[in-house]
Amino acid sequence: MSIVSQQILNNLTQVDFPKGFNKVREDEVLNIEGMNIPLYRYDAVVVGTGAAGLRAAVELKRKNINVLLATSGLYMGTSACSGSDKQTLFTAATAKNGDNFHHLADALSSGGGMDKDIAYVEAVGSIHTLAGLQFLGLEIPEDRYGSILRYQTDHDEAGRATSCGPRTSRLMVKVLLEETKRLGIPLLTGATALQLLKKKKANGDENCTGLLISTSSAAHNAYRLGIIDAPYVVLATGGPGDMYRDSVYPKKCYGSLGLALEAGLKLTNIIESQFGIGTPRTAFPWNLSGTYVQVIPYIYSVDDTGKEHNFLADYYRTTCELASNIFRKGYQWPFHATRTLDYGSSLIDMAIDEQKRKGHRVYMDFNRNPVPVHDDLPFSLERLDPDVQTYLNNNGCKDSLPFQRLKRMNPLAIELYAMHGHDITAAPLEFSVNNQHMNGGIDVDIWGESSLRGCFALGEVAGTHGVTRPGGAALNSGQVFGVRVAQKIAHDVSTSVNESVDLIQAEIAISDVKRWADNSLSESAVPLDELRKIIRDRMTDKAGFVVSAQETGNECSAALMTMKQVIENGIHINSLTQLTEAILWRHFAITSAAIFSMLDDYISAGGGSRGARIILDPKGDGVPNGRDDLIEKWRFRQENENDRLKKYLIRWNGESFYNFNRPVNPPVDLSRIFFEKNWPDWLMGNIY
Repeated sequence: MSIVSQQILNNLTQVDFPKGFNKVREDEVLNIEGMNIPLYRYDAVVVGTGAAGLRAAVELKRKNINVLLATSGLYMGTSACSGSDKQTLFTAATAKNGDNFHHLADALSSGGGMDKDIAYVEAVGSIHTLAGLQFLGLEIPEDRYGSILRYQTDHDEAGRATSCGPRTSRLMVKVLLEETKRLGIPLLTGATALQLLKKKKANGDENCTGLLISTSSAAHNAYRLGIIDAPYVVLATGGPGDMYRDSVYPKKCYGSLGLALEAGLKLTNIIESQFGIGTPRTAFPWNLSGTYVQVIPYIYSVDDTGKEHNFLADYYRTTCELASNIFRKGYQWPFHATRTLDYGSSLIDMAIDEQKRKGHRVYMDFNRNPVPVHDDLPFSLERLDPDVQTYLNNNGCKDSLPFQRLKRMNPLAIELYAMHGHDITAAPLEFSVNNQHMNGGIDVDIWGESSLRGCFALGEVAGTHGVTRPGGAALNSGQVFGVRVAQKIAHDVSTSVNESVDLIQAEIAISDVKRWADNSLSESAVPLDELRKIIRDRMTDKAGFVVSAQETGNECSAALMTMKQVIENGIHINSLTQLTEAILWRHFAITSAAIFSMLDDYISAGGGSRGARIILDPKGDGVPNGRDDLIEKWRFRQENENDRLKKYLIRWNGESFYNFNRPVNPPVDLSRIFFEKNWPDWLMGNIY
């Protein structure tokens, strides 16, 4: 049925990566605490080899900066391993009649909590960063006239989305890795960032000077510690996917929010995430957005006796309403509290969560159309809401079964699951509502620099997105800031006296790690497996997309207690080979406590449901409708729209958290910018 050849489908799904990169040797071996510590000396280090980190490294190298790429695992992470039906890249100049940067900035920041100047930076920067990817060989689909093919995605009314297929980000990583190899950028693999190293200046300010890392080899010391001496550190480590039980992230996604908190950096909006339907990491982690649901498969659950339940029929009034909202999950994929009202598409997420809490398993069947709502008329492509019928008709999608419609609209979506051993044209697909993306993160300015001078963050670890974002805006953001971070660092390298690692601080950091590791070898330390379960269950059940206003205070106290136990007593390990993982879970204990601290502060101040989270409250002013009556158990607080004008921030001083907020930065004013007047600012570096 597909009009695309099998070879083309294979090329877009079975994406291989280049090998044979420029390897790294230490510049020096120091003796600290009686151990040999390898030292790597560079102008800048980029931590992470996803699309954002690779772009930053490539741009730095092009500016003749001596840059090191460091990664805990090459070919891993969300950019290389994740995707959706047709993974989206969201950029300007997309609508058929062009675009307006200010309108695009408004779309990026419409959910609130996002600095308007950063939104404009991402809007205007999207054109040349996309062109850069095309120059490197990324094949963006075009029509015969050279304009990029576009479609509408979630939180997007203008149709600014494009795609290279289910593996858009993997294809981005491929072309950037090929450029990394061409440029000879040194790559240190098996390296995990454990601690930011700093130096305090005479005026009290602190500068970043490098990183304490773990290495994959115990050749130098049993603790596998090393130091990267670099005055500019770029964190591109992705999101904290491993912190959740129900997660669509690939395995071993840790991010570095805990590392940032330990270093005293400001974090922002870390209570803002995205949650949506997808297959979990226990199988093949993948988002079930776009055409997976736009072909309107049958969604049902199975209880522990094997009985099948058409559970969505308990929430929608007609088969047409049910089917139309399954379709709308395609471009309304992230859960949103307001879409639980008026029989909206997020009722589906709430109903799935209810089934999972009952212990039922939930499935999507592409061999069956939706089963009718009780005594209503059966499913028919002729009985759908007008917006749904128009979309399907425009795409020539009149086939009788969902898998046939999927083959017509997006055969690549079928190929992806087939590659991982599941034929969705023959067998149902088990799925759930999963944590998918952290919208908050390290607070950065318009150049990607954090509150610690010399330390930058980009991609998912950076808190640039605000409360909501259009689908695909994250991929664009990482590319835009990859370019801007490189510009700023190149300027600073050429104009500043850059600090080397303070060996006294390095000795203190190594001593602290040794002492904590020795505690972790004790039987009194917190068992690692137990800690994993505690944090993952708490984050999924109590800080997921459904939150109880009445429970959050107690859950915050419990998270703070877990963090205290971990810091004081260590995490039990059997040998030093587990030390890196234990430190990463210490970071998660701190990050989890920070999220609960901010969430408790937000809810206690009257904060309401927004973004991808519903805050249940018996006194709330929002109540979803079910098929027969109001669903009182899902009564929730609606958003206070004034909160959209704020960014929520948090800092940790090593003992306690400090929550505060500030107004978002205002929109960019270009009325006083003119070529002749402002050209000298660029030439002299004053724009930085």
